Amino acid sequence: MCFNRAVYLDELRTLLSRHARPDMSTPIQGVLISKVDQQTGPTTSMSGTVLALIAQGAKRMALGDRVYEYRAGQYLVASVDLPVTGRFTQASADTPALGFGLVLHPATVAELLLQAAPGDLPPLSGGTPSGMVVSDAPAELGDAVVRLLRLLDRPRDVTVLAPLIKREILWLLLTGEQGAAVRQLGLADSSLSHIARAVRWIRDHYAQAFRVEDLARLSGMSVSAFYRNFQAVTAMSPIQFQKQIRLQEARLLLATHPNDVTGVGIRVGYESPSQFSREYRRQFGAPPSQDASRLRGITRVEVPAVV
Repeated sequence: MCFNRAVYLDELRTLLSRHARPDMSTPIQGVLISKVDQQTGPTTSMSGTVLALIAQGAKRMALGDRVYEYRAGQYLVASVDLPVTGRFTQASADTPALGFGLVLHPATVAELLLQAAPGDLPPLSGGTPSGMVVSDAPAELGDAVVRLLRLLDRPRDVTVLAPLIKREILWLLLTGEQGAAVRQLGLADSSLSHIARAVRWIRDHYAQAFRVEDLARLSGMSVSAFYRNFQAVTAMSPIQFQKQIRLQEARLLLATHPNDVTGVGIRVGYESPSQFSREYRRQFGAPPSQDASRLRGITRVEVPAVV
């Protein structure tokens, strides 16, 4: 079937607008819908490992010293869970930003790779891919996303058909322009998966000091190779990455402990209250005590930041 971009975007907007919920959830596991009716200020969060396809509007995402912009008809893939700062740059009450998200699982990628016949996948290029990439969405990908979202109007078909269409979408990613980044998500011995192991360790132990040598050993790399690959994937050094995680966790804690700025700083790993306050202000534009007063009632919502 011939399926041009304008047609799929038009139906995609209709489906996303009709089924959007405040928490971005849908009855299809791993499928998210975002609808934002105003431009937003910069917010920090974790990207998740996810495909995000924009149907209307635009979003800007900063990862370390890299800035990604994606708009209607483009998709972003985050193949590592990364600390990012994002904002919607095109959104209004009359024309809200609309986005589709699909959570990516390494096990599902690995399964597809094992089922692929020799020669089905393009050869991998050299080097470690970035943990975040942006491309124009081909019509075939838009078609598959639309067919997946149509199932929201046919609940009895979701259990059988949704897994099949999700696998189709993943296969289109694997064989598409950014297939290298997606493929390495499912390869246990890829450089990206080794760096992801170190990323998870830092996230789980963000309050602890560490030596780069120990993380390199955990990743099965020399120190120089580890540092080079970590920068390629995350656009940050390991220490900068840890600082981003610490400050994000501190902000979440301040939402429920606004009168314990010193305690929060210590809890996330800062020995010096003045250093904590200085780095917090540089990251969020206000000192912890002032920012805390604006954060009352905020709770953690585990949805990817890039959708």
